[in-house]
Amino acid sequence: MAFAIEFFLRRITQGLLIVLLVAFVIFALLRIVPGDPIRIILGPMTPANVLEETARDLGLRDPMLVQFGRFLGEVVSGDFGHSFIRGPQGGSAGGSQDADGYDPESRAAVADLIMTALPYSLQLAALGIVFALLVAVPIGMAAGLRAGKWPDRLALYVSSLFVSLPNIWVGVLLIFLLSAKAGWLPAIGYQGFSYTIIPAMVLAIELCPVMIRAISVSVAGNLGEVYFDVGLVRGLSRTTMIAKHVVRNAAVPLLNLFGAQMIGLLLGGLFVVEYIFSYPGIGMLTINAVFQRDFPIIQAVAILASGVLVAINMLVDFASTNIDRRLKF
Repeated sequence: MAFAIEFFLRRITQGLLIVLLVAFVIFALLRIVPGDPIRIILGPMTPANVLEETARDLGLRDPMLVQFGRFLGEVVSGDFGHSFIRGPQGGSAGGSQDADGYDPESRAAVADLIMTALPYSLQLAALGIVFALLVAVPIGMAAGLRAGKWPDRLALYVSSLFVSLPNIWVGVLLIFLLSAKAGWLPAIGYQGFSYTIIPAMVLAIELCPVMIRAISVSVAGNLGEVYFDVGLVRGLSRTTMIAKHVVRNAAVPLLNLFGAQMIGLLLGGLFVVEYIFSYPGIGMLTINAVFQRDFPIIQAVAILASGVLVAINMLVDFASTNIDRRLKF
């Protein structure tokens, strides 16, 4: 119990610092890059004095540190602000004003937009990981148990093939084969769980290569450890040693890899796949926000993503220390 308390206190402190640093970097970059979001909010024909007055009202002309401090205070209170662009129903309202000028309350709350999109991304990420494990675990285990033989070579060929396939090309090919030609699965948008299957396949193909190699190398390495030979000498069968000891010890690198792959899912592959398939998740929301310079959404997603990544890696490290007590974090 003492170990768990010490571990989580230390990692939570480190995690908060990381999230704070990520939030500041994103916040600063959004205000450094060229372009004024006020012109997108109010429209290109808005007079310059109205643009400047609205920017001051929104606090966008205050010093950066003042803006960041105000932003952190709102986040701590649970308020991620309102979108610059999206209306209460989620549609774009950029370039429009009511009779009294721009009113932030007429825009959608960022927290509501994220909570609407998040379940779709979680569903897609979970299904992609399941598909990847269904392919990677059997191939990786077979390669590790028979290192240097044909299962090992097959694993190398499969992982090399998968890692060479671009997301966009795989997505277009699967849409053509499984949706346009065969008509087995829908592809674009979301109107039910079946719309998640093809995007999840694309994610799985991206995840499989690293997982296959990690599993095969870890299993083969554990078979060469002294404890494996000692167990056989003491009368334990090879099957028992593999099932009860090799698999357990080989799970540590896989757990660490799982944490690393979640980073890729949240910040890379998931965003790209959602954009390809017009899938209404966090990735699609963020990419549209980047195009529209919708600062509040980008900032909130950055904090959410970094917080989730810190939490995942913390849990993975804790699980690893319980599997192998030699590890110290």
